[in-house]
Amino acid sequence: MKVVAIPAFALVAALALPGLAHAQSQPFDGPSVGVQGGWSQDKLENPETDLGVLAIDTSKDKATFGGFVGYDKSIGNFVIGTEAGFSIGTSDTVSGGPAHAVATIDPKWSLDLTARAGYLVTPKTLMYARGGYTNARLDTSLTTPAGMTSASENRDGWLVGAGVERSIMPNVSARLEYRYSDLSEGDATFDRHQVLTGITYRF
Repeated sequence: MKVVAIPAFALVAALALPGLAHAQSQPFDGPSVGVQGGWSQDKLENPETDLGVLAIDTSKDKATFGGFVGYDKSIGNFVIGTEAGFSIGTSDTVSGGPAHAVATIDPKWSLDLTARAGYLVTPKTLMYARGGYTNARLDTSLTTPAGMTSASENRDGWLVGAGVERSIMPNVSARLEYRYSDLSEGDATFDRHQVLTGITYRF
């Protein structure tokens, strides 16, 4: 039995090692899933909503977290890919306006569909830029002496960002990224700044 087992083991190893070596030499290639979280700031100035222009001129810092799925393709030292992400914030409601007309915006969640392109500065370190589409779900309300009116809307926008990702073990990498999102409509301002850290697992 021992004589048969050793050649069999050697055959399996010989078949597996080339694939393993390829996976290790291409740490940013193929489908992936991940989680991320960090700091986010919404900056609003008289945003236009389904309730009209709201008298809010402030910024709100918050914690945010979420997940993503993606696919990357390595081409030499270059990496291109796509990603879909979902995130929610904590304690992110903003309010403003005079006492007789208090306006409130409560971001519920956001979705991102982006593409990225990067360059391997080392075999395990990727620097990249990102850009694409973002959508935020907002609950808005306006309280006046006559009562409160409310509405919900999905707000379309765009985002750009840049980051660095480092392979820390086979199939696992960590990343740090800055993102800027523009959710404004008309002449109003609705900007979002984010600094996110994430862990990615590749299949």
